[in-house]
Amino acid sequence: MEHLTLHYLNARDVEALEMSAEEIIKAQEESLAAQGRGETVIEPRMHLRPDPTFRGHFNVLRGYIAPIGIAGIKVVGDFIDNYKLGYPSEFGMLTLMDARTGVPRAVIDATAITDMRTGAMTAVGAKYLAPSKPKVLGHIGARGSSYWNVKLLDHLFDFEEIRIHSRRSESRNSFGERLSDELGKPVVVTDNWQSCLEGADVMIEASRLEAPEPLFHTEWVRSGALVIPYGTQSTVEDDFTDIMDKIVVDHWEQCLIGPFGCLRRHVDGGKVTRDTIHGEIGSICAGELAGRENDDETILFWHRGLSTSDIALGWAMLEKAKRLDIGTVLDYT
Repeated sequence: MEHLTLHYLNARDVEALEMSAEEIIKAQEESLAAQGRGETVIEPRMHLRPDPTFRGHFNVLRGYIAPIGIAGIKVVGDFIDNYKLGYPSEFGMLTLMDARTGVPRAVIDATAITDMRTGAMTAVGAKYLAPSKPKVLGHIGARGSSYWNVKLLDHLFDFEEIRIHSRRSESRNSFGERLSDELGKPVVVTDNWQSCLEGADVMIEASRLEAPEPLFHTEWVRSGALVIPYGTQSTVEDDFTDIMDKIVVDHWEQCLIGPFGCLRRHVDGGKVTRDTIHGEIGSICAGELAGRENDDETILFWHRGLSTSDIALGWAMLEKAKRLDIGTVLDYT
């Protein structure tokens, strides 16, 4: 057998790549368009909860993207109390393999990938579903993906006002300072959900509650807004979906899996079904389904996280790493 090598990118390597907003969004959008054309395989995610006292769980995501010929598996842990140890809430590893032979091609630290691709999904959704000239962004949450949400959204829209809120004052204040420094504009830090979200053009909810709690009130959503709630637990009221002209998801089958997500009880109770949603964002990216059609539409975009998003961004990182000679090449055989 020929000598085979494996490319390894650790966290420092991923940081050294300095992936631009354009590169991150492009990888996400192309993978979604492939999904819309039926050129991907997305296996149902699996959850492993080792012990309830650990206050966390693992997600296992598996998928394949035909245009690049790559399959991949990502394992990511999501642990609420990691901040007490100075850790991010999520650690992840991504394995990329040649889909025709199974030959491993790369192992990549996926902690940053998870945050980047989540922010990119938010941004691509907003690209197709936000009102034409959104001025105000309201964002709940200060975890890793929240940074990429705000950074990539502001890259697309250059908001006049950005409001943020999270449960812990220290996290929201430091998050606000970081965003203000990096974006070069004021960021409003609020001490409650209502002042953060009410009347915003784009409303993002990325909270980390331990149990469902209706903190996101339906009455705060103005006509024509785009709402993207993807927190771990549901924070919306029962009538939240009643005011939506369109509900778009990243992948319907993923919406049926596991105990988590903003529309969990709406799906489980039969209020949100395949027939009542507008469709999947991949079909919109592929040009097979209309996105926003006018500024009066109130739209909800619910994304659960796709294996193909991780694979696409990991592949883009691997290709750039090879060009820049970043990372470690390991002997596999």
